Amino acid sequence: MNAHAHSPVSIAVAQLNLTVGDLAGNADRIIAALEQARAAGADLLTARIADAARGIVVVLGHPFEDGEERYNAASVLRDGEVVARYHKSLLPNYEVFDEERYFEAGNAACVFECRGVRFGVNICADVWERPPAEAARAAGAEVLLALNASPYHMNKQVQRIEVLRDRVRETGLPVLYCNMVGGQDELVFDGASFALDRDGALCHQAESFVERVDLLRFEDGTWHGGTLAEVRALEAEAYEALKIGVRDYLAKNRFPGAIIGLSGGIDSALTLAIAVDALGAERVRAVMMPSPYTAQMSLDDSREMVRRLGVRYDEIPIEPAMKVFADLLAPQFAGLPADTTEENLQARIRGMILMALSNKTGAIVLTTGNKSEMATGYATLYGDMAGGFAVLKDLYKTLVFRLSDWRNTVGPVIPQNIIDRPPSAELKPDQKDQDSLPPYEMLDAIIEAYMERDESPREIIAAGFPEAEVRRTVGMLKRNEYKRRQAPVGIRVTPRGFGRDWRYPITSRYQDEF
Repeated sequence: MNAHAHSPVSIAVAQLNLTVGDLAGNADRIIAALEQARAAGADLLTARIADAARGIVVVLGHPFEDGEERYNAASVLRDGEVVARYHKSLLPNYEVFDEERYFEAGNAACVFECRGVRFGVNICADVWERPPAEAARAAGAEVLLALNASPYHMNKQVQRIEVLRDRVRETGLPVLYCNMVGGQDELVFDGASFALDRDGALCHQAESFVERVDLLRFEDGTWHGGTLAEVRALEAEAYEALKIGVRDYLAKNRFPGAIIGLSGGIDSALTLAIAVDALGAERVRAVMMPSPYTAQMSLDDSREMVRRLGVRYDEIPIEPAMKVFADLLAPQFAGLPADTTEENLQARIRGMILMALSNKTGAIVLTTGNKSEMATGYATLYGDMAGGFAVLKDLYKTLVFRLSDWRNTVGPVIPQNIIDRPPSAELKPDQKDQDSLPPYEMLDAIIEAYMERDESPREIIAAGFPEAEVRRTVGMLKRNEYKRRQAPVGIRVTPRGFGRDWRYPITSRYQDEF
């Protein structure tokens, strides 16, 4: 039957923020969305997880067990009964995904009818390849519904839309793409649900990083009633992802607040700004722990920033603890020169103080290390790496500067001096990061090429980077896997973060060819 002859179908697109394992709470959220959709006159609700409904057709995603086999499934409910069920056919086993470990692959299309229109169902990775959508069309589908839990990374939405346009060109089917929203451990889901017409035109684009239920109408073979959300700048998008990652990690794990060790540097300043924007000033506490090597400007800048943000602020000098440790260890260190051991002790004293405050208050320590530091090992185990959640873990240092500049365009919360001064760990006199690391612009570009794009050292050198710096950076990256394994979980905003999608052995003698 020609789709143009059908009655209009009202479809609610629910991008919801759900919590793994919270079956009752998730059902409550879905029921609320369902009632909102029904009140708006929807005939069909697309969602990730939902409960049975009457007077409305519901398409919901869920795990499904059939004997000894389990599937990533979507069920179509009508008047409380399952009228159709789809088993996801493409099971990704790359990046952060491990679906082959848990699920069996489906091999059949699923098409159901609502008000005379035949809808086909795909789940997430199914739409990234051609066969599942073509199977839906071959089974009689006139519209493709795609249910998704697609994690965010920068520039991901452009990629999604282009992939779905490929499916539209191949099948001639209009597409409705519904994605979940919210933070889940290191992953952030951005929502950004959208609809494409049969010619690939973008007819609807939901606002990202917010829960919402949007009502569209499918009539005469096309979408009506959609809206196009404003496209955010990359910095604004990444900042929003970090905010929702922090907010949901604390909320879903029931932490009352956050504690951040301030240093006067840009990483802790950006972490503090994100935490306050995500949680509110009343739930954030900043602690400055100066040593004899802490510059006065670090103290001044930290005091100014907490004044601007209105958070609780404490200063706890660590020199007394440094002296105690020096006396305790003097017999063991007799005749040995001072080195990074004494520097690391300062970081570990600070980590111990922060963790003590965390234990006493129940608030979580947010660590402040960035991706450049995690890659090179420019961090101290049980020191500045001590904490429960790493906000900047997947941000290169150069991106830290960009986000700090962007945040100050919204409101000048980070003192400009913090952004302008050369980065320093301040663990010894006149210390600068660039004493130990290549310039950040070069370092970050080498790490991104090697770690995210899988380029070989030879290819990176051929692109114009100095061989000595490539050797140095790759060497640091490999030597410090043991540190990264012990780092707290952190928010992923790039196509490959140091976490579930970076699986590198600690013990390895593999040598790259240069």
